[in-house]
Amino acid sequence: MTTPDLELFKVGKVYDNGTPAVIDFNLTVEKGEFIAFLGPSGCGKTTTLRMIAGFESISSGDMMIKGVRMNEISPAERPTSMIFQNYALFPHMTVRRNVGYGLEVKGLPKAERDAKVDRILATLGLEDVADKRCDKLSGGQRQRIALARGLVVEPDILLLDEPLGALDANLRKAIQNELKLLQRNLGVTFVFVTHAQSEALALSDRIVVMNQGRVEQISPPRALYTRPNTPFVAQFIGRNTIFKGAVKGTENGHAIVDTPFGPLAGDANGTLANGAAASIVIPAEAIEVFARGAVGRSHNRIDAKINRFEVVGHISHLGVTLPDGRVLSLEAHVDKYPPGVFPADADITLAWAPEKATVIPAH
Repeated sequence: MTTPDLELFKVGKVYDNGTPAVIDFNLTVEKGEFIAFLGPSGCGKTTTLRMIAGFESISSGDMMIKGVRMNEISPAERPTSMIFQNYALFPHMTVRRNVGYGLEVKGLPKAERDAKVDRILATLGLEDVADKRCDKLSGGQRQRIALARGLVVEPDILLLDEPLGALDANLRKAIQNELKLLQRNLGVTFVFVTHAQSEALALSDRIVVMNQGRVEQISPPRALYTRPNTPFVAQFIGRNTIFKGAVKGTENGHAIVDTPFGPLAGDANGTLANGAAASIVIPAEAIEVFARGAVGRSHNRIDAKINRFEVVGHISHLGVTLPDGRVLSLEAHVDKYPPGVFPADADITLAWAPEKATVIPAH
């Protein structure tokens, strides 16, 4: 059995004023995994990354890299590299000097240093700009230079603190694709901090969702998206509709929640005692819209009313008002809901298959 690249055992961080920033963080990362830390501002994700890098001290718990305890090891002595959001490049240096700087600090002989720099420049397609100054290059090129500088020292773990945040949307998407491919080809463990859900869902093997210093859930992207464990994750990830109620029992293998809209069924996720408070979580894409009375009994159903219908390009956008006054925004391909299929104020029924809904404990 191989030793994991990274292990955190009940790691905590408390600032000098007594404010807890990270609480009982547990995580095991295998070699070659791409892990994303995701959560709102102030949730502790960047603090955790900085503890792994050694830029923040650990108040409690243990942090191991390849089985070696790292709590008191200096950043320079850890087998990690960190890429910051602003890249922290030296503007007066050439690309080649920037990339080789870490090797220079480590005292590698020039011939060995040059060979390593040449290899990583070729890997990232930077040979043509190797002798240009960094301040003369585009955002995408500077991002690649930062990656090259982090990877040339051959770290066991590459730490990335929102490295795509400064890029425009189109370039960000292109770099995402390159980053995923590069990580797969090199087999280096990546730990990536982001506040962008789409980025975490697209890039990572597993996502760590944090909230107020605590880990809410650690799951692969699809499991996280389709099977949230907690009310926070259900509200934070994707576009979910959530109905609160009490557990009524089970039927046909599904948990039943008694709600103000009647009993609704979904797949249980967590311990659900009869009578206990629970929520049923439905992803927006699981909800289908039917003319009132046109849906069978095998689905969950709630009567509603159309308040808006418009087509933008090939996507139909529907605004739906629920009986409790909540407004949902749904969308689908125009072939499914063609123009005019639902006039304004039309009475409709929303329906979804029980297996596409998740029932979670309320707390």
